[in-house]
Amino acid sequence: MNNRLRNSQLLNLIGAHFREILREPGILFWGIIFPILMSLGLGIAFSKKTDITRKVAVVNTHLDVRDHDSLNIVTRFLQQHADTAGQAPGSYRVLIPDEKLGNTTLIFQQKNWDDAIVQLKRGTLAMILEVDDGHVVYHFDPLNPDAQLTFLKLTALLDRNGKSSRGHKEEITPLTLIGTRYIDFFIPGLIAMNIMAACLWGISYSMIEKRSKKLLRRMVATPMRKSNFLISLITVRMIMNFVEASLLLLFAWLVFDITIQGNVPALLVLFLAGNFAFAGIAVTVSCRTGKTEIGNGLINAVTLPMMVLSGVFFSYYNFPEWAIPYIQKFPLTLLADGMRSIFIEGVGFATTAWPSFVLALIGIFFFTIGLRFFKWH
Repeated sequence: MNNRLRNSQLLNLIGAHFREILREPGILFWGIIFPILMSLGLGIAFSKKTDITRKVAVVNTHLDVRDHDSLNIVTRFLQQHADTAGQAPGSYRVLIPDEKLGNTTLIFQQKNWDDAIVQLKRGTLAMILEVDDGHVVYHFDPLNPDAQLTFLKLTALLDRNGKSSRGHKEEITPLTLIGTRYIDFFIPGLIAMNIMAACLWGISYSMIEKRSKKLLRRMVATPMRKSNFLISLITVRMIMNFVEASLLLLFAWLVFDITIQGNVPALLVLFLAGNFAFAGIAVTVSCRTGKTEIGNGLINAVTLPMMVLSGVFFSYYNFPEWAIPYIQKFPLTLLADGMRSIFIEGVGFATTAWPSFVLALIGIFFFTIGLRFFKWH
């Protein structure tokens, strides 16, 4: 009898908990529907086609030479096999068909050395191809597997098409300059991502948890203004973010020899603007909800798409061209690109003033909305 009673109690409790969850549409959406939508979007982005496109800069050679006898192996190959239809001047498109692994499209662009290095630092180019006195020199980061794959496909293509003509000499020059390594690309993006995650989880989740535990309800009786409460949270989070970013930068300098090439005050202004932008978003995300499950979903809805799309771990130029203009407008993209330009390109206020201004406006906009709709309980 006791066992039967205990089993009945257990079943009733399980049923009660299930009904509690089913009565909250927000929990169902963020726990079931949102992950399905995320998998659908990322599945389309990464598995819709296997074709890849890589850009290669060609320096120290002219692709429009008319004298056939003076053409080097690269110029001759491009004039025989490249397609210029729909391409910008000085740009050549070569398709490498592969039915099993997917087609590869190589886009060769005529550039000077300085512009090519800047584009390589930004992740726009896979490698730099230099032709000097009959030598074909490949410049790329030896630790970048994408650049290595491009090198293998390109050399096989040139060798196959150069056998019928005079031989050519080739040379590999690893790019180990400051700013051309993958770690130089990754660290500024990691700092930007940490700012976003720290603000969203440190401010939003903290406030949602306090509201769910009825702690914010007690503050209504105090003579405390909502704005002061929110600004205090933002201030503490900004200070913590500065300490965390400084320690990460110190570690990167000691271990990987990463330094700031550009203007440090411009970096500080951009850092503060990025913190304020994501703090404002965090206030809006957590201004009303008191359910931690819904709060988790809202925070993930903001952070996950930008973590994947904004070029933290790899260049967003790997995505389809139609998506790039939209990705560049994300707050995390603005912050990561601005930091990279200061870290590895050596720029100053003239380049980072606009993204800093836009990030500050984003912070003001969302903080105003969050303050307007904020509730204590």
